[in-house]
Amino acid sequence: MKFNANTKIIIMITTLLLVLSVSISLLNFIVSLNAKQQELKHRSLPLSIENIYTEIQRNIIEPNLISSMMAHDTFVKEWLHHQETDRNKIQNYLASIQQKYGMFLTFLVSEKTHNYYSQKGFIEKLNPKDPDNAWYFRFKNQPETHEINLDYNDQFHNSMIMFINHKIYDQNQQLLGATGIGMKMSYIDSILKTFRENYQFTVFFANRQGDIILRERNINPLKNLSDNPDLDKLRPQILSNKGQTLEYHSLGEKYLLKSQFIPELNAYLIVQAKLDDFTKDVRQTFLANLSISLIITFMITLIILTMVRRFNNKLSFLASNDTLTQLKNRRAFNDDFEIMLSLTKRHQQPLSLIFFDIDNFKTINDQYGHQIGDQVLVRVAEILKQRFRKEDLTARWGGEEFVIALPSTTENQAYTLAENLRNQIEQDPQLQTQTQHPVTISLGITEYRIPDDYDSLFRRLDDAMYQAKRNGKNQTCHALI
Repeated sequence: MKFNANTKIIIMITTLLLVLSVSISLLNFIVSLNAKQQELKHRSLPLSIENIYTEIQRNIIEPNLISSMMAHDTFVKEWLHHQETDRNKIQNYLASIQQKYGMFLTFLVSEKTHNYYSQKGFIEKLNPKDPDNAWYFRFKNQPETHEINLDYNDQFHNSMIMFINHKIYDQNQQLLGATGIGMKMSYIDSILKTFRENYQFTVFFANRQGDIILRERNINPLKNLSDNPDLDKLRPQILSNKGQTLEYHSLGEKYLLKSQFIPELNAYLIVQAKLDDFTKDVRQTFLANLSISLIITFMITLIILTMVRRFNNKLSFLASNDTLTQLKNRRAFNDDFEIMLSLTKRHQQPLSLIFFDIDNFKTINDQYGHQIGDQVLVRVAEILKQRFRKEDLTARWGGEEFVIALPSTTENQAYTLAENLRNQIEQDPQLQTQTQHPVTISLGITEYRIPDDYDSLFRRLDDAMYQAKRNGKNQTCHALI
C-alpha cells in the first residue's frame, strides 16, 4: 500500500505521539511501582509488623500470660500437693479464670494422678498409650516450659483448639503438672483475618523448626516453610533475629516478607505481603493515564488530520479555482474539459462552448479603478453560477475572459443561452450601479465536430469571439467552419 506525503507525515506524528505518551505513562508506572515497593519494604511493612505485634500482645500473648499466671499460682501448687481430692475447688478456680478472661477452655493436668480437669470438672485420666493424650507426655519431657499447640479436642465436637500449655513446678523444681487455656481456631482465625483485612498482609507463626503453628485457615495451607521451595530458600533468614525484609517469587507473584521473633510465644511472627495487592492502585492509575494518553493522541491526530485535509482542500481549491471569482481557472478547466471531450466522443453526444470577453473592461479599470473592475468580474461570475447547470463547466479564462462548456447542447441551443446571458449582463442593475452604465459582453460559440481536437476547437471558438468584437461588440457570433 502506497501512502502520499501527507499520510506519511500524519502516520509519523501519530507514531511519535503514541511512543511518547506510552513511554511517559510507562516511565511514571515504573517509578510509581518502585516507589510503592520501597515504601512497602522500608516503611509500611516494618510499621505494620509493629502494629500487628501490639495486636498479638493483646489477643494472643495475653492468653499466654494468663496460662503462665495459672502455672505460678500458689493455690494451684498447694492444691496439687495436698488437696487434689477436693475436685470442686479446682473446678471453681478454672471456671473463674475462664469467665474472668473470656477463654474458651481452662484446664489442669496433675503429674501425680494424670487426671485432666477443666472448668467443667474432672474430664479423664490421661493414658500415655492413648494418642489423644500423647501431647502431655511429650510436653512434660521436652525442655521448654511452655508451648502453643494446635489440636483437635473430642470434648468439644472435635473442634480445632489452640492450647497454650505451661508446666507447673514446685519450689524444688519438681514437675507438678501442666495448666493452660484453650482458644477455638475460629477465634484465632478472626484475629488473623482482622490482620489481613486491616493491613492487607498474610500473618502466620512458625516455631524454630519452621513448622507453621498458627495460621488463618483457607488462606495459608502451609504446614512448614519447606512446603514452599521459594520460602525454604529463605528459611535461615526468616528464622533469624535480624528482622530484615525479604523478597521472593512464587507462582509468578512477587512477595515481601518480614519476620520477628516473639519470646512470649517462643515463635516467629511472619508477615507476608503480595506486591500486587499494594500496587493495584498504581496499575489502575497507569491504565487510566495510558487510556487518557491514547485518547489525547487520537484527538490530536484527528485535529491534525482535519487541519491537513482543510489545508489540502484549500490548496486544491487554490490550484483549480480563480481566487477572485471562485470559478475554475484555466488549468482546471482544461483538465475537466479533456474528460468531457472524451465522454462526448465516446457517447456521440453534442458539446458546445461559449467564450466571451467583457467589452471595454480596460476603460472600466481606468475610469473607476481596479476595485470596481474586480467587482464587475465577481458579479459576472455570480450570474454564470446562477444561470448555468451543475454539469456545465464554467471558468475564468484569464483577465476579463470567460469560457463555458455545455455538454449535451447543440450550437443553436448554445446561441440561445449566450444571447440570454448577454441580455442579463447588459440589463443587470448591480453592474449598472457599479459602472454608471450597462456592461456588455462579446461572445463566440461553436460546437464540437469530428475530427475536432482541443486545439482546433478553441482556435475556432477564439476566432468567433473576436469576430463579435470586430462586428461592434455586445453580440454573439457563430464560429466559421
